[in-house]
Parts: sequence; C-alpha cells; structure tokens
Amino acid sequence: MAFQKPSHTFTKIHLKGLRTNRLHILFALSFTVFINTFSFAQELPKKNVSIPAEHSTDSTAIDVDAIAIDSILKPPLNIKEIDSTKKDSTKKKGLLAAIVNYKATDYVALNQRKKEIYLYNEAEVIYQDMEIKAGIIVIDYSKNLVYAGRIKDSTGYTQRPVFKQGQNVIEPDSIVFNTETKKALVFNSRTEQMGFKVYSPITKKENDSVYFMKNGKFTTAEDEEDPEYQFVTSKMKLVPNKKVIVGPTYMEIYGIPTPIALPFAFFPMTKKQTSGIIFPSFGEDNDRGYNLQNGGYYFAISDYLDLAVLGDYYTNGSYGLRIENSYAVRYKYRGNVSFRYENLLSSERGFPDFSQSTVYNIRWSHSQDAKANPNSRFSASVNLGSSTYFQESINQLNQSNFLNNTLASSVSYSKTFSGEPQVNVSLTASHRQNTNTGDIDVTLPTLQMSMGRIYPFAPKTGAKKGAIHNINFQLNTRGEYSIQTNDSIFGKSEMFDDAKVGMRHSIPITTNFKVFDHFSVSTNANFEESWTLKTVKKFYDQTEQQEVLIDQNGFDRFLTYNFGASVGTTIYGMYNFEEKGENKKIKAIRHVMRPSISYTVNPKFDQYYETYDVIDADNNTILDQVEYTRFENSLYGRPGNVYSSSVGLALGNNLEAKIRSKDSTKTEPEKIFILNNLNFSTSYNIAADSLKWSPVRVSGGTQILNKKMSINFGMTLNPYALNSNNNVINTYNINNGGSLFRLTSANINMSYTLSNDSFSGRASEEDKASFEESTRSGGRADDLFGKAQDFADRRLSDSDKNLDNEEENNEFYNYKMPWSLRLAYAANYGNTRRENQISSHSLMFSGDVDLSPRWSVGASSGYDFLNQGFTYTQLRFERDLLSWKMNFSWIPFSERTSWNFFIGIKSSLLKDLKYDQRKRPDQRVGN
Repeated sequence: MAFQKPSHTFTKIHLKGLRTNRLHILFALSFTVFINTFSFAQELPKKNVSIPAEHSTDSTAIDVDAIAIDSILKPPLNIKEIDSTKKDSTKKKGLLAAIVNYKATDYVALNQRKKEIYLYNEAEVIYQDMEIKAGIIVIDYSKNLVYAGRIKDSTGYTQRPVFKQGQNVIEPDSIVFNTETKKALVFNSRTEQMGFKVYSPITKKENDSVYFMKNGKFTTAEDEEDPEYQFVTSKMKLVPNKKVIVGPTYMEIYGIPTPIALPFAFFPMTKKQTSGIIFPSFGEDNDRGYNLQNGGYYFAISDYLDLAVLGDYYTNGSYGLRIENSYAVRYKYRGNVSFRYENLLSSERGFPDFSQSTVYNIRWSHSQDAKANPNSRFSASVNLGSSTYFQESINQLNQSNFLNNTLASSVSYSKTFSGEPQVNVSLTASHRQNTNTGDIDVTLPTLQMSMGRIYPFAPKTGAKKGAIHNINFQLNTRGEYSIQTNDSIFGKSEMFDDAKVGMRHSIPITTNFKVFDHFSVSTNANFEESWTLKTVKKFYDQTEQQEVLIDQNGFDRFLTYNFGASVGTTIYGMYNFEEKGENKKIKAIRHVMRPSISYTVNPKFDQYYETYDVIDADNNTILDQVEYTRFENSLYGRPGNVYSSSVGLALGNNLEAKIRSKDSTKTEPEKIFILNNLNFSTSYNIAADSLKWSPVRVSGGTQILNKKMSINFGMTLNPYALNSNNNVINTYNINNGGSLFRLTSANINMSYTLSNDSFSGRASEEDKASFEESTRSGGRADDLFGKAQDFADRRLSDSDKNLDNEEENNEFYNYKMPWSLRLAYAANYGNTRRENQISSHSLMFSGDVDLSPRWSVGASSGYDFLNQGFTYTQLRFERDLLSWKMNFSWIPFSERTSWNFFIGIKSSLLKDLKYDQRKRPDQRVGN
C-alpha cells in the first residue's frame, strides 16, 4: 500500500524550483522579448541609399481592403514620350503576343462589333502558359480580357472555372483575366499549395504571381467543404511555392470560433529546406520542476549540410544541449553527427538529497557510396560518452536506450591495390564500452595488411588439380595500439599508462585435394611471429618476501607455428513417404550429414620461458623453478608451453522435408527446413596425461511458423566427474555412478514476429522513424525495449493510414483489425560446479493493434521469471484525428515512470500548432 504526499511535492517542485531560479527565468523572458522585437511577419524593405528626384504614383499599387476592378479592366496609359523619328510606322505590335487556342462543346460565337468571342459548355482557352476551363468563357480581344464563369441549371451551378498558370491551380466561381498585364480578379477562389488549402471570397492576382486575398480561410483538412478546423484571416498574401503571410487570424473548429488567435503569421512554402525556430515541448519533473525539451533553432546551411541546435531547461537549474548535423553529397557519401551534453541537478542545493552530475554522448555515422571509389572506402560508426548517460538522462528521446549496456564505435579506412597478388590495407580505430562496469577498450588504431593467395605450383592454364597444384599461402599483418581503461579516467593522460603495442605477422599455408572421389582432405601449416615493445622480468625478493615484476621497454619477438589436417565428406539420406499415385502432404524427408575428423599439433615453445626460486628468510627453498615468460603481458598473449596433439571430431546435420504446396496451381512440392543445423563437436588430446577428452558441444537452430519464429539452442556435455570439492577429476562420470555425460551449461533463445498480414504474404512496414533514434544509439532494431518517441519533433507522416476496404470499415469499428506481435525468450542454465541454477530466464514482448481505423494501442514489456517481476514497460495510445494526431505514452512503473501527451496538426506547415505535455509522476512512499 502506498501513500502520496502532494504537499511535499508541490512545495519542492512548484515553489522552490521556480523561486530558486528566478534569475534564469527572467533572463529567458528577456531573451524572448528580444527575439520578438527583431522578428517580422514579412520581409523588410530594402534600403535605398539614393534619393529619387521626384515621386510618381505607381498605378499597379494594390489596396487589399478595397480592390479596384478598374485597374484590371483598364490597363495603365503609357505616358512615356517617344521620339517620332525613331518610331517605325511599318512595324506594329499585335494585340496578342501568342496564338489563343479555344474550344467549347455546345457553340463558339464571334461578335465582330463588340470584338468578343463566346464559348459555352466545357469551354477551354489556352494562351501561353495560361489555361482556363469553365462552363462559360468570354474573350474580349479589344481589351485583352478573358471572363470565365459557371453554368446555371435546374440543379444549381456546374462547371466551376479551373484557372491554371504554370503549376498554380485555382478553382473559383468566376474569374477575370488580363492577357496583357497577367493580372486577374478571382471570386470565391479555392487553391492548394503543398497541402495548404486556401479559400477567399475575392482575390487579386498580380503579374508576378502574387495573390492578395481578403477575408480568407485556410486549412490542411482533406474535406474542403466541411473541414474539421480552419483559420480565418482578414487579409492574406500568397506567393506560390514561396510563402504565405496573413494578418489577424483566429481558429475555428467545425465552424465554431475559438480563442486561439494570432496577430500575424508567416508560413514558408518553399520546397527547399529553410532555417527556423524549433518549438520546444513542455513538461514537469518531480525532482527538477517545470521543463522545456528539444527546443532550439534549425540552420539550413546548404543543400548538402544542415545544423540543429537544441536544448533542454529545467527550473531547478538543470539544462541540456544537443547539436545535430547531417551532411550528404549524392553519389559520394552521407552522414550525421550528434553531440549531447546534460548538467543534471536533483532536488535543491542545501538539501540532503541534492546531487549533481554531468553526462555527454557523441555519435557520428558516415557511409560512402560504393560507386564513389571502388578501391578505397571510409566509414564511421561512433557512439561513445559517459557510461551513465542513457541511464541518467531524462530526455524523452533516450527512454528506450537506457537499457543499453554496451557502447561501440568504429572508424575505418580501407584501400585495395589491384595487381597480382592483390594487397588490402585497412586502418581502424575502435572503441567498446561496458556501461555497467565503466570499462573501456580502445584501439588507436589497428593496422591490417593482407596479400592475396599465391599458388606457386598452379599451372599457367587450366584448372588446379591435386595437392601440389592447390598449395597456396598468403601474408597477413596486424598491428595494434590497445588501451584498457575506465570511464573515470577516459580522456586523461593516465589512460595511456598501461597501453599495449604489438604487431603480428602470419603466413598460413594450405592445400586441399580429394581422395576416393568422396572425401575432401585439407592440410595446413601456420607460422606466426609476434612483436612487442614491452616485456617483463620476474624474480623473488628474499628481503621483502614477495614476487617482483619489472617492466622492460624495448623491441622483442617470439615465433610460433602449428600444423593440422582434416578429412570430411557429405552423406545424404532420403526417406520417401509417398508412393506412386499418392498425393500425401509430407512427400519426403532428407537428412544431410557432414562428418569430419581433424588432427592438430601445437608444439611446446619452452625456449621463451624462464624460472626463479622462492626462498624464505632462512634460505629455505619454498618453491623451486617457478616458470614464467617475459611475453605474458604482451598484446597477443604468451607462446604455448604445453605440447598438444589432438584429434577433433565434428558432425553437422540438417533436416529438411518436401511437402505438398498450399497453392493448388503449383505442381512442384515445397521445401521446408525442419532443422537448419544440428552440430556436435569434441576433441581428444593424445599428448595429455589426463582429461584427454574435451567437453562435447552441441548447437542447433531452426525456423518454424513460416519462418516467423527462430529457435537457437546450445549445450555443453562433460564426460568427466567431479570430486567432493566440485573439481573435475580424471574419472568418467559414468564410472562414478552418473550418466554418460554431465550437463554443465545450456541456453535457448527464441524470437517470434507475427502479424495478421503474415499469413496473407504481405510484410508489414516498420515505422523506421520510430526506431532511428534507438539504432543510432546502439539500441535494438525492434521495440522490445520500447520506442524512442518525441511527438513534438517527430510527426512521422502527413498521410492517413491506408484503409484497404472502406466499405468494411468505419470510424469506430474495424472488421479487419491489423495487429502485430514480437516475442523474445531467453534462458541460460549453469552446472559447472554443481551449482545447478538458471542464471537468466526472461520473456520480452511487444505488440500493436488497431482497434479501429483511427485508434491504435501498443505495449512493450517483459517478465523476468528468475527475479519474478516485470521488466521495463511502456504503454502507447494513438488516435488519428484526420488532420490532427493525438498520442499518449505511459511508463507506469520503474525509476523512469513518466507519461507524455501530444495533440497537434499533422501537416508540416502547421506542425508548431500543438499541445505537448510530459510529466514524471510524483514519488510515492510505501509502508
């Protein structure tokens, strides 16, 4: 049972958070006023440094509040004086600059006295880039005017004019167009620009494709006749494909005015990316007070580069900074860079529970187009930072990443030198970080060089045959500068104190051939030489009575080699269930076995080992001839000092069946896998004095349910028994009263992905935008850990869901209910020293279902059977409100309990019109 203390919460958050940072809030408000002071709804007029000699009235000036029709019907007089001596009386400009094409269904009449042409019913006029279709069109070629209107009949008005000029389309009730000045007067016009639908009772079109509208309305709703919402404005300026500027505006919902109003607004409509403010989302935290998240500014630097600077602020003084950059050059490369820094304060300064931490995270992803340079390639995938970044950060984007326990990075450059033989060179810097322990492994860098295989005895022409022809060797070199450090000293000089440097050269020599036509034989010899710049010297200090280790700097090396051979074959077995004339469902089962036997010799390299004696203070020898090697701390380990001669046994299996096809039109049977693989392996060391058999390792995997469920399993079986101290002894377990083998470890992993479209053969499309943030941060590619959701910044799609069968669906009920389910099950068992326990046992699941065409719910959770508790749980609700979208996400329990609510317009043009609220629930104390 739990009790909530609201008084403590209100005092701590609402009062103290706001009071203790009033200076920060005052600065933020001052900054907002400063920005608004220098913000304009329209472009500023360009400064003119020259003083005109005289002013003249521009006849083309437009008053939006009082549009004069005469300015369109009567073109302005040309009062410029023309030298009569320069005027050629033989050349006269025609009334029209191009041919006017026109047609109509019922009739085309010409009135020579009035100089007018009448077109009736499905009339059409084409002049230059202007096209008009209407019920009635009148062309007055004496005044260069075109009138277009509707046809009135018993049912009302039909054939509304459609005016098209270039890519701009207007559908008014009537229009007057001047073919000379390109001006137009439009009545009751309807137009659409990039999903922005505008209606205006009266519109004046300028000759530069600028529209002035009076008492207009605009919306992004699909239903123009009955929109669920719209904005009403007194005046509007529309520049197609560039911008829309409106005056005083208020919002209507289903025709009902609302108090939501703006004094002016500016909407960029260019198809190119533009710079602008990114509005933040609002929230509340029980430890940090009110907050703003993911607000900032977007810089559209060029077509190849952009930058977004975002930040978070909390009223208790916590803040965060996020920089996002994307770049791309077509057919060459693309990538993105992200930097995040957070200074987090918990509680208030002076309180016992006050704490402060700073965390950061750096991500960089770079990929090169394969066609840019076939012989060289550069790539990067960097994800490094504080080990506790995802665990401590409360930014909504990190909700599904705090379960990540590994950060990994790799930056590599590779170059291929064509020729015979081919040479490959690569340079790689890598980083791997365990966020639980804080341990970091870094290589700066790793150099790898390899030479293509050389067949010295191969014939110059023809195929290689036999063991001699197939003898080949290659040269491989690998050099590393390796650092093993911890998050606490990462980036400091101390991290380089224990760095290791080394290089290894290897020359593998192999050949293969067949014997008895069915057995493949391969032999190999491998020579490796390891270089190091640091060795050790050991001795026992009799005075201090302890072992002393001295580091010795300088170049040193050791050479190792081994030999081996293997023989393998493939055995096929077929069992037919169907006889001639039958048509059974299971027709046949085929079993494929791949047995192999190998022999390996690893010599003893005792020449690299030294000894010392352990002598006490009385000169008595405690330990005699303690063996060590000076290479024991080298990068590539120590040379072996134990001779081994072992025989390896392995057996690979797969099982598949032929079944009758579900498609009756297909005559050939289908092939399915029963077991993709089932492998057994062990070895016998002839040279060992005890424990000659190594444990039997079993591994396997298969896919069932139309390959929707993957199952992988493995186990280790030890033939030797344990003594009373749980140590392995040289006695077979069956001779010690047990079974033939002793199960020491086992594991099983299952994953299952299913949806209602799976059985119909249609693959469901994943929401790539939802997973982008998780995968970039090293998270899972599915939503078993939840989705990284930021509704205010990630509206995802402007289009509604595709309803395949409208007659079977309605807004409240869906006959075909889309759903999806993802499961992941894992269990591990250990019994090496009679512990006989399950080390991990958990089930994770995630699913989504559409309750109706516009209602969908989802959940991600799991259950830990070992600790008997639910894992990280996230519940999701979404409502498609036609032009709007509503989302609600809830994490009901755990240390990251929170809920997030969003409602806003889906259109990218009006995406800043939203309500976004996020809050972490108050802490509860139980008895």
